[in-house]
Amino acid sequence: MTGTGEESDLEFAARRRAEELYAKDRTCELLGIALLDAGPGRATVGMRVTEAMVNGHGIGHGGFLFLLADAAFAFACNTYGPTTLAQGAQITFLRPAEVDDELVAEAVERTRFGRGGLYDVTVRRADGVAVAEFRGQSHTLGSRPAPEARQQDPSRR
Repeated sequence: MTGTGEESDLEFAARRRAEELYAKDRTCELLGIALLDAGPGRATVGMRVTEAMVNGHGIGHGGFLFLLADAAFAFACNTYGPTTLAQGAQITFLRPAEVDDELVAEAVERTRFGRGGLYDVTVRRADGVAVAEFRGQSHTLGSRPAPEARQQDPSRR
């Protein structure tokens, strides 16, 4: 992902922060999770379900689905700059994922308040069918810079 002349500075900076975090994420690397898109308060990741990710029933293990959704959540809530961590999360499994399913998890910010935020993540198969819904609550460490500071501070781009 690279910035284009049509992208706003905030959009480009958010994408860059997500890419920098992704580049250091060994779990995503190990599981083949790809960062597909990111912007302020949002991120999309993808992963193929492998044989190593199935449970005793032969379907995608819920822990891997949670991990995929959590990765999208992590990238989305860290697009603003300061280190932001999960304070809590829950997932609802809607349908099973099968071996070789290409899954996409799309995280969307619902609200930010003080140092907290709420993010919803939908995990879908390639055919668009939702297999899980995830909600994460974030907590930002340290202080949040003002929006104009985030936009103008070159060290945050």
